[in-house]
Amino acid sequence: MVSFLLTVKRLLSALWRAFKLKNFQALFILVVVMLISGTVFFVSNEGLSIVDALYVCVLTLSTVGHPTFEPQTMLGKVFMMLYVVVGTGLFLGLIGYIAYSLIKQPDRKTGDEEGK
Repeated sequence: MVSFLLTVKRLLSALWRAFKLKNFQALFILVVVMLISGTVFFVSNEGLSIVDALYVCVLTLSTVGHPTFEPQTMLGKVFMMLYVVVGTGLFLGLIGYIAYSLIKQPDRKTGDEEGK
C-alpha cells in the first residue's frame, strides 16, 4: 500500500510539473476539446448516452478501443476515422509529456526545470 501511495504521489507531482509546460497545456486543452466534440457527435448522431459516448471517446483516444461499438451511419464512420487519426496523436503526445515529467528531475539548486 505504501508503494502505491508513493507511486500516486510521484505521478501527481509529475502532472504538476507537466502543467507548467506550455506545450503540455496546449495538448491538454486539445485532448479535452477532442473528448467534448466526440461526445457531442456520438450523442447527437449515433444515439449514445453521454456516459457511453464519453466512454467510447476515452477508449478510442487511449488506443484501447471498444470491441462492440461500431458507428452505424456513414458520417459516424468517417468521423471515427478522423477522430482516431487526430486524437490518438494528441493523446500520445500528452502521455509523452507526462512520461517526460516523470523522468525529468527538477534542478535541486535553483528549483527550476530545464526547458521552461
